[in-house]
Amino acid sequence: MIKKFATVLVLTIGLTACGSDVKAPEPAAQPSELGVGHVHGLGVDPATGKTYVAGHFGLFTLENKKLVRVGDRDADHMGFTVAGPKTFYASGHPAEADIAAGQAPHLGLIRSSDSGLTWEQVALAGKADFHALQVAGTTVYGYDSQTGQIWRGKGADLKPAARLDLLDLAASADAPARLYATTPDGVKVSSDSGKSFEALKDAPLLSFLDVTGKDHVVGVAPDGRMHTSTDGGSTWQPGGRLPMQAVAFTAVSTDRLLAAAMDGTVYESTNAGMDFTTVYQP
Repeated sequence: MIKKFATVLVLTIGLTACGSDVKAPEPAAQPSELGVGHVHGLGVDPATGKTYVAGHFGLFTLENKKLVRVGDRDADHMGFTVAGPKTFYASGHPAEADIAAGQAPHLGLIRSSDSGLTWEQVALAGKADFHALQVAGTTVYGYDSQTGQIWRGKGADLKPAARLDLLDLAASADAPARLYATTPDGVKVSSDSGKSFEALKDAPLLSFLDVTGKDHVVGVAPDGRMHTSTDGGSTWQPGGRLPMQAVAFTAVSTDRLLAAAMDGTVYESTNAGMDFTTVYQP
């Protein structure tokens, strides 16, 4: 099973790590014509209740089962997370036109305080490409796909933590120093803000996971099966199953879950993952 997951994990990373060297079908196309591309992140803005979809060609909102571009940027948001009302963090690569004009190929950590309309540079500009981002209270965690380095800190004050082969990170404001990671060897957990990790005994093999409150953890396995723990990962209960392998996943709350498939379809559950409905299909 571990070997199988390692293959799935590598495949998922390879499919989602579509950096700036991947060309749009029509290089001259305007951002509005490109679509979202591969979905890399999902979230809901608590200020408006709108669902956001971050992908290879920018950030979008979900409106009446259609995706509407936010602003005029088509940056490749490899990492994306909602930190609070109107506050988002992202990473990845600038648009191809910006790279051609001389901008560094890695965004580092960027932040928006107006629901993705505009962005400001926070840290590691031109250096880091965070494929996993997690905000826990005032602490920001990021996983740099270039080096395998986990970074942690508050705002621009990011410090290196452990190096790890992982796909997803999870933590909450209730226990910001407790950081979970999905790896080819199974779920691992840190109790010292990512400085060191140990295997989470008896945890199911998961591709993605999220923490929705004190000791409540929810994750999705490579086969789409949902798994939930209410004791911080000591014991797990299987739930429903997505109709596909997830390439992006987030728990908006204990009951509301969002996931995306490789073809760009977005699914939502409002009953803690017992079943899912399609909320967007390309």
